[in-house]
Amino acid sequence: MTNRDRFLAVMNFQPVDRLPVIEMFHWWDKTIDRWHGEGLPADLTEHGEIGKYLGLDLHRYTWLTPRYRLDRPEGRPRELGWVASADEYDRLRPRMFDLSIMDLGPVEPLADLQRRGDTFLWLQVDGCFWFQREMLGIESHLYAFHDQPDLLRRICDDLAAFTLALISAVCEIAVPDVIVFSEDLSYNHGPMLSKACFDAFTAPFYEAVLPLLGQHGIVPFVDTDGNVHELIDWFESLGVGGLLPLERMAGNDVPALRRRHPRMRFMGGFDKTVMHLGEAAIRAEFERLLPVMRSGGYVPSCDHQTPPGVSLDDYRLYARLLREYCEEAGRHGVRNPKGS
Repeated sequence: MTNRDRFLAVMNFQPVDRLPVIEMFHWWDKTIDRWHGEGLPADLTEHGEIGKYLGLDLHRYTWLTPRYRLDRPEGRPRELGWVASADEYDRLRPRMFDLSIMDLGPVEPLADLQRRGDTFLWLQVDGCFWFQREMLGIESHLYAFHDQPDLLRRICDDLAAFTLALISAVCEIAVPDVIVFSEDLSYNHGPMLSKACFDAFTAPFYEAVLPLLGQHGIVPFVDTDGNVHELIDWFESLGVGGLLPLERMAGNDVPALRRRHPRMRFMGGFDKTVMHLGEAAIRAEFERLLPVMRSGGYVPSCDHQTPPGVSLDDYRLYARLLREYCEEAGRHGVRNPKGS
């Protein structure tokens, strides 16, 4: 099977020779800096080449976001966002949602890799909660649910229209296998907003966008840090097909999530805090996840990004055991998946 074949089979709860052996998100720059001092060749800086050196399957993705990132007011820190009022939003809006200046160039080389089967095509885009927060700033965004609800609704509608146009343009180059919506709307105790606010200000974005993904057979994932045990129901009811990165330290329990949601796809979930504790600890974590790996619909990976406390030798051991357990899951994995 090719790398892409494996990924698509896992996403469809079908048998595979082994699971994909990937690092879901690329490594922290401080982690790579450490590894360069521990024997990682100095000329290896590109994540795909680092992964190949470490024995992982090829995995690359691109994040396409509106051009507002180029228009931050001078001197305004990120936590204060780009706009403070509806008037400022109106001034920025024409440039921000101009698809004609969006650089789709990064999609072309990924499309070539996809056609060859070397990797699946992962496109990352801004989700609604994420985008609203980036626009207004962290604190102002949360106040806006009460103080500026009309502005939040406008931002939601504008982003949905832009995202539909963006996905359609990308699909003319290549149809992504998975689209990941960046949200980060949970923390270690659960969602940052109520279900009522989610339904009013976030759900309409997904209700507008997800049907297009369904028409193309694209699997929709949501990337949200923190504890997902409550909001997984919210997203699943909208038609979201998967969640990541499932941080263990935030209380996420992948086996429990699988029992409650037998057809939801997952990526991530491996507790990064044990990666430096030796083979017994790493094996224990893989044994915890192995039943889910065998059930289909799950690609194991470090539950966010490998921290700089993990040495190069630590990671080599982790990568070797990741492959071992991915092969084990393939040998004794899904045969008659529940719900298929």
